[in-house]
Amino acid sequence: MPANLDAPLVAREALPGPYALLTFAHAAVAREARAGQFVMIKAHTAPEPFLRRPFSIMAVDPGRGTFTLFLKGVGPGSRALIDMRVGETAGCLGPLGKPFEAPPPGAEALLVAGGYGVAPFYMFGEELRAQRRPFHLFYGGRTAPDLPLEEILIEGGYPLALSTDDGSRGTPGRVTVPLEAYLGAEGRQAVLYACGPDAMLHAVARVAQARGLAAQVSLDPWMGCGVGTCLGCVVKIQRPSDARPKWRPACTEGPVFDARDVVWS
Repeated sequence: MPANLDAPLVAREALPGPYALLTFAHAAVAREARAGQFVMIKAHTAPEPFLRRPFSIMAVDPGRGTFTLFLKGVGPGSRALIDMRVGETAGCLGPLGKPFEAPPPGAEALLVAGGYGVAPFYMFGEELRAQRRPFHLFYGGRTAPDLPLEEILIEGGYPLALSTDDGSRGTPGRVTVPLEAYLGAEGRQAVLYACGPDAMLHAVARVAQARGLAAQVSLDPWMGCGVGTCLGCVVKIQRPSDARPKWRPACTEGPVFDARDVVWS
């Protein structure tokens, strides 16, 4: 069950550009969260925005009772969090949502991240390593500065393939370019996992469909409450048992969905 607590900021690490790592004390999130889940959080130091904002959980430390977020300052909610000082508190509800599920035995997990969509894959990689499951992380951005976690991932020993739209780092082009090269003509026994912009998620879903592979995608619609009440985050889903598509709240039935069930616009 999610817990609603005032979470003090216990560590803050500035990254190049508008990025930062923030670590909060919240025992329930640290103890119970799984990769792909998120928190609804708002800095008490700022009156705006009025509602909490959703952010994927990047890492947890159950022993210390803390969790870490990877943030990009793009709006008032994320900027207010990044501007917090150690010791200040944020209202935090979590963990929330449906997590990623590990692949079946014998299948490799191919994690495809676009920009700051890499956040949940740090934690997912840790989970997969603990289960001794093979995985590979494909991390793409528009330019080299959009890959601020590169060094942290390399130091952590993550099997990593980088790409940038402008060719300034890694493989030139979209993140699906190194993904398809890795899959090769003969294919692999793999499950694809994707988190990032909608266009990238759709592209990964098409790659999976063309190759007959399963895929799980983390959708990122606007969320107001995080608990399925406001219905601001509904997405169109059609499962095999559904006669027609249905609007389903991403906060409670997702954010991770089977890519085959998503009705892509």
